[in-house]
Order: sequence, then C-alpha cells, then structure tokens
Amino acid sequence: MTIRVLTWNIHGGVGRDGRFDLRRIVDLIAGWEPDIVALQEVDSRRNGPGESPAFAYIAAELGFHAAEAKTILAKDGDYGQMLVSRWKLGRTTIHDISVPHREPRRAIETEIETPSGPVHVLAAHFGLSLRERRQQAEALARIAGLGPRPTIILGDFNDWIRGSVQHAFAREFPGVTAHRTWPSRWPLLRLDRIFCRPAEALVSSRVDVRGARLSDHLPVIAEINLGA
Repeated sequence: MTIRVLTWNIHGGVGRDGRFDLRRIVDLIAGWEPDIVALQEVDSRRNGPGESPAFAYIAAELGFHAAEAKTILAKDGDYGQMLVSRWKLGRTTIHDISVPHREPRRAIETEIETPSGPVHVLAAHFGLSLRERRQQAEALARIAGLGPRPTIILGDFNDWIRGSVQHAFAREFPGVTAHRTWPSRWPLLRLDRIFCRPAEALVSSRVDVRGARLSDHLPVIAEINLGA
C-alpha cells in the first residue's frame, strides 16, 4: 500500500550550465519510477519552433495523466506548475491562491484512485513574502480539509523562515520531509517539502543530488503508506 511521490522545482528546464533540456529532467524523474509527481516552474516559453510545449512534453514522456496550473499565458508559451499521476485523475480543481499585488499563484487539488485506495493530493508553489506564504498556507489548509482520509500536500513552499507553512499544516499533516533543497549546489534551505497524514504514513524520504546540475532546487522523493 506504499506509493512513491516526487516534487521538484525544475527552474524552467534550465540547468546550472545554462542549457534548456527537458529530456534530462524527464530522465531523472523516470528513473525513480514515481507514482505522483508535482513540478514547479514549468516553462513552455523556452521551447523551440515545432517542439511540444513543456507541459505536454513532460506528461507524454512520463506517460502520466496530468493537470496543469498556468500562471502566465503568453503568445510565446505558458508558465506554471503541473501534477502528473500514474493513475487517472478524478475530481480536479485549480485554486487561485494569489495575494493582491504579488505574483499569481495556483494550487492543484485532485482525487486519485490508486490500487491501494483513494488519495487526496494538493500541489502548490507559494510566494516569496512571509505575509503571502501565511495566507496561502492557511488557504491550502482549508482546501485540504479535516478528517482521516489519506492526503498528501507537496510542492515548493519557499518557507525559509520556519513558521507560516508548517504552523498551518502541523496539526493535520504531521508527516513532513525536512531536506535542504536550495540552492541545489550547496543546499541550505528547506524550500521543497512533502506533507501527509497521518505522520506514520511517511515511510521514508530523500533528495536526489544529481538534480543539482539540472535545476537550482533538488528533487524530494518520498514513500507514502496509504494504509497507515
């Protein structure tokens, strides 16, 4: 009854070498054989003529079902985040968690029917200011709701000052990863996390240091026991 989830801010697909290459992003993700993946900073504006948009390319190459939350829509491409799943997505909602006068932000909420039962999943990319993150964390906690059903929250929460995000999730989502993920070359801050309930549902977690050359964030991988 254990599934594997992964979250990663892919920095638009641009590595530390300055090269845009989604193929190597996909290869690293696929190597973990994850069941559910949340990706932030997906950017189709970097695609060349005739190339598949980044959102479609990633979903197709992983062979997953996908939900997209785009915060920038432009003639030369779109930018935002996505959630991909090995299994079909059920009821899916894109929530606007933007704070006035700040960069637009979205959260993806979906129900996934896994072979081990249903799981409620939320993916998000929070803002940079403390006030912004506090409001977004409170909003996401309300969206996640209360109760015993298995729930996973994952993404880039930009929470380098301990408090706002973890305080909002502490009671209902005591299972949480705590890996340093940014900057990827010499990680100091725990910006990228996976939360779940109950606490014992979090079986294990780790980062993949190979991601350091592909993005400014490291990917976080976790095993979640839906039967905990």
